[in-house]
Amino acid sequence: MSVCHTTNMIATLTGTVAEKISDVVVLNVQGVGYGLLVTNEDFSGLRIGEQAKVYIYEHVREQAYDLFGFVRLETKQLFEQLLGVNGVGPKMALSVLSTGNAAEVRSAIAGGDLKFIQAAQGVGKRVAERIVVDLKDKVGLASVDLASSGILQSDTFLKQDEAVEALMALGYSAQDANTALQRVDTSLPSEERIKLALSGNF
Repeated sequence: MSVCHTTNMIATLTGTVAEKISDVVVLNVQGVGYGLLVTNEDFSGLRIGEQAKVYIYEHVREQAYDLFGFVRLETKQLFEQLLGVNGVGPKMALSVLSTGNAAEVRSAIAGGDLKFIQAAQGVGKRVAERIVVDLKDKVGLASVDLASSGILQSDTFLKQDEAVEALMALGYSAQDANTALQRVDTSLPSEERIKLALSGNF
């Protein structure tokens, strides 16, 4: 099945909030009702009968066309960063953003708060780990020191046994950690090796 991500076809929509149906906000734009998937924060903030401008992310699949709407541009940008993490699709990214407001989600990622991220529907421990490792330095906040948190060891380059220990600190068994690192280039920097082991992309 082919999956296509489109950009810049619909950048924003401005109209009147017409309805809220389940988890969808219907925005009436000159007589056309657009069904938007939004975060919990935006669902509460968008009020029926009021004018609103939303930033749009389009997700086109073979048999579906979803519009994701965001009141603030920075929330959409964080959503797109989450999509860059292996194993995170649009609905999971929206679920992560619905665990709190955008600032709280950024803080959780920068601070390595796996429990907060795992509170999102469908997000398991390993996906939460990937989100932290991939995005902790990209969310615009001071990030957690992964060495002190136990997610990574402090050396710039990890030896094989230390890399195993780092993955075990994330909940891997020794056997799983060894298997995950087996095909990863040992000459790579520590964080890159951990990212590759977590993502399975070699």
